[in-house]
Amino acid sequence: MREDTKKAPGGVIHVVGARPQFIKLAPVAEAFTSLGIPFKVIHTGQHYDFAMSDVHFETLGLARPDFHLGIGSSSHAKQTARMLEAIEEVLLAEKPALVLVYGDTNSTLAGALAAVKLGVKVGHVEAGVRSFDRSMPEEINRVLTDRAADHHFCPTANAVALLAREGIEGVLTGDVMYDALLKFSALKVPQPYGRPFALATIHRAENTNDRSRFLAIWEGLTLLARDLPVIFPVHPRTGNMYPEVISSSGGLQAIEPVSYLTMLAMVRDASCIVTDSGGVQKEAFLLKCPCVTVRDTTEWPETVEAGGNRLVAAEPRLIRRAALDMAGAGVPEAQNPFGDGRASMRVARFVRERFL
Repeated sequence: MREDTKKAPGGVIHVVGARPQFIKLAPVAEAFTSLGIPFKVIHTGQHYDFAMSDVHFETLGLARPDFHLGIGSSSHAKQTARMLEAIEEVLLAEKPALVLVYGDTNSTLAGALAAVKLGVKVGHVEAGVRSFDRSMPEEINRVLTDRAADHHFCPTANAVALLAREGIEGVLTGDVMYDALLKFSALKVPQPYGRPFALATIHRAENTNDRSRFLAIWEGLTLLARDLPVIFPVHPRTGNMYPEVISSSGGLQAIEPVSYLTMLAMVRDASCIVTDSGGVQKEAFLLKCPCVTVRDTTEWPETVEAGGNRLVAAEPRLIRRAALDMAGAGVPEAQNPFGDGRASMRVARFVRERFL
C-alpha cells in the first residue's frame, strides 16, 4: 500500500521521532493501510540510537520512514528549531491534507507548529493528557500542541473532560498504545530474566537533570535490590549522564535498552515496576503489574485512582517501601479507561471521512 500511495497528493503525513511514538504509529499505520488512506512518515531523528529507533521500526513491522531528518540530540530550543525547519521543507514539497502528531515530545510540537504555520490541518493523537506540572517539558509540548491542533484524538474520557475545560472539543477514540499492546503482547514473547524481579526505568528530565535527585532514586533502587532483584534497562540519556553511577551498580542489573516486545514481556512478568515513564505506567496498568512512579504528578491519574500505580517522592526509603508494598498488593480489578483496542481504527475512519 505504501508504494502505491506515495504519489498520491494531499495525503496524510505522520510525524514521529521517539520510541513511544513509533509504538503509537504502528497500529495507526496499519489502520490507514487497511482503509486505503495515503500516508507518509517523517522520522525527525529525535531518538537516533539504534536501540531506541531503528530496532523498533523492525520489531513493529513498520516500513522505513519516507523522510528521516536526522536531527539528533541538542537543547530543547535548538532541537525544536531544527525540526521546524526540516519538517517545513517536507510539508512544502508534499502539500499534505493533514499532519498527525503523537504524544508530547519536541517532535510533536515541531510537527504541529510547522503544519499550522503553513495552513495545514493538524491532528493530535493522545490529546488532552495533562500532568499540570509546567516544569515538565512534555507538559508544555502537550498544551501548546493541543492549542495548535484542529482535531484532538483523546485516549480517555478524562482527557476529553480536561480539553473541554480549556474550551477545546476532543474526540474519544481510546488509546492507540493500548491497541499496540493488545496486538504485540498476544505474541507471548519470552523474557530472559526469570522471576521474581523488579523492573526500573528512569530517564525524565526532572529526575536526571538534578544530580542529587537521581542519586536518591538510585539509592532507593539499590535498597530495593536487597529484597528483590532489580533490572534496569538504561536509557541512553541516563547512561550518558551517569555512567560512573550505573557502572557501580550497587546490586542492580543494568542492561542495554530492550526491544518493545521484550519490554512488554518484562512488564508482564515483573513483580513491580519503578519508573518515571508515562508509557510504562500505562503498560504496567494494562498488563496488571504494580507500578511505582517516582514523580510528583502523573499524566495518567486513572492508573492511580484504580489502585495500580502509586506516586512517590525521590526519597530512597519511600521508594523501597512503596515498591515492596505494591508488589505485595498486586493490581486490583478495575475498569480499563483506555478503550477497547480499536482506537487506531477510529482515528483512521475520522481521517477518511474528513479528508478523503
